Amino acid sequence: MKPFSFLVMFSLILLAGQSSLHAQDFTYQPKNPAFGGNYLNYSWMLNSANVQNGLTDPALENNADRRSPANSRSSLDNFTETLNRQLLSQISRQLVTSQFGEFGLEEGTYNLGDFEITVVPGLDGLNVTIIDFANGGQTQITVPYF
Repeated sequence: MKPFSFLVMFSLILLAGQSSLHAQDFTYQPKNPAFGGNYLNYSWMLNSANVQNGLTDPALENNADRRSPANSRSSLDNFTETLNRQLLSQISRQLVTSQFGEFGLEEGTYNLGDFEITVVPGLDGLNVTIIDFANGGQTQITVPYF
C-alpha cells in the first residue's frame, strides 16, 4: 500500500498547490522599429548593422574621392568648364545651322564625318536615323509635328 499512499499524497499536494500557482502570458515585443519595436532602438540597430557590414559600394567610394576637399575644384576650374560648355554649345549650334539650314531639318541624307543622318517624314513626325559608322551603332528619333 505504500504506492497508493504516495499517490494520494501527491494528489493532495497537487490540489493544494493549484490555488497558489499563477501564470502570465508570454508576449513578444520586437526590437526592430520597422516591425513594431521601440523607435528608440533605431540608431542602435543601424550602428550595429553598419559595424558588421564589411562590404562597400565602389560607386560611393569613387564619389567620395571626388567630393573630398583635396580634390575639390576651384572657382577658376568651374569657370573654365562653364566657358568650354558654352563655346561647344555655340559651335554645335552653328554647325547644325550650316548643315541643315535656317529652317531646321529637311528631308534628305546628310554625312557628318563618321555619321550618316537620314531625315524622312513619317506619320507621327520627322523620323531621324543616325548611323555611326565608327562602331556600327544606330539611333532613331521621331520629331513630332506641331
